[in-house]
Amino acid sequence: MKPSLGNYLAISALLLFLFAPSLRATAAPPSVNNLDAKTQLAVDRLQQWYNPQTGLWNHTGWWNSANALTALVDFARVSGTTQYNGVIAQTYSRANHAKPDFLNQYYDDEGWWALAWIDAYDLTGNKQYLGAAATIFQNMSGGWDQTCGGGLWWSKKRKYKNAIANELFLSVAAHLANRSDSASQRSYYLNWAIREWTWFRRSGMIERDHLISDGLTPQCTDNHRRKWSYNQGVILGGLSQLSQLPGQHRDLHDAQKIANAATRRLTDRNGILHDACEPHCGGDGTQFKGIFVRNLADLYPLAPHARWQRFILRNANSILTNDQNPDHSFGVVWSGPPGPANPSTQTSALDALIAAIQLQHHRSSP
Repeated sequence: MKPSLGNYLAISALLLFLFAPSLRATAAPPSVNNLDAKTQLAVDRLQQWYNPQTGLWNHTGWWNSANALTALVDFARVSGTTQYNGVIAQTYSRANHAKPDFLNQYYDDEGWWALAWIDAYDLTGNKQYLGAAATIFQNMSGGWDQTCGGGLWWSKKRKYKNAIANELFLSVAAHLANRSDSASQRSYYLNWAIREWTWFRRSGMIERDHLISDGLTPQCTDNHRRKWSYNQGVILGGLSQLSQLPGQHRDLHDAQKIANAATRRLTDRNGILHDACEPHCGGDGTQFKGIFVRNLADLYPLAPHARWQRFILRNANSILTNDQNPDHSFGVVWSGPPGPANPSTQTSALDALIAAIQLQHHRSSP
């Protein structure tokens, strides 16, 4: 019997009902309008805090300035400008006076500066910056011992082994391995990266929900302390770099699990990222979220995922729409309302905006 027009319509409606949700889920997210120009205004605001005498950003901490430098370098890369090369050189010269070789009592602080100088080297090709990162890494490696079976201490007082210092150590090692001129150097850094990641995976800090806790107890067990967004982020950058080295591609699977968990569990019902300290996060917590988004954007080209694309663009749009002060500064709560701003909150928001620019450029490339 020949089907009637009514039957055709009913079948079509059923198919649309069944498949429309999946079609919506895979559709490309909308772009953020005039994102490049809006981000430039935010960078201009960040630079109003820059102090050329110290090479640092006023009203924020030592490690936060390393992240401000990273944001500036990343913006220069996505915008194709060389106008900040002088600021990079100024920071290298002046901040080095404050703390020679960018070293202090905290191995995580040192890791931030190492990554900033690797980023600056990638932008400028200045091997002096890469040499600074190598010097920092050598100092960091002195923080490794066999307490808890391995791993890096958080500070040189050797009282706490935590996630962030070890994630940064992994990331710096893998970055340097990918940029080494000689096979022996590459092998040296690769071996450290593998050693760190092997220890970290077994440490217990990656919990069953695939989120990473803050650190270990004195008894070397997971302390189940707060799962900060930046602890879910730095590991993504480290594993992204490690996966590009021989025999390490499988490490992307772990990175994807962590990224998926963070974008699901650390967001509100609108998909906007939050840390539990908001809106009173102190000088450190204000920096965390941007670090996550920056590293997620580094993972994305290696393992494209529509969910992450939507997440990054949605957060960038919320920052511009709900968290922007009249002077183009941003507070800590990306879902708004706008709050007090400083170089840390500004840099964190900029990380998300720059990540969105990267994605939009990636989508428009052939």
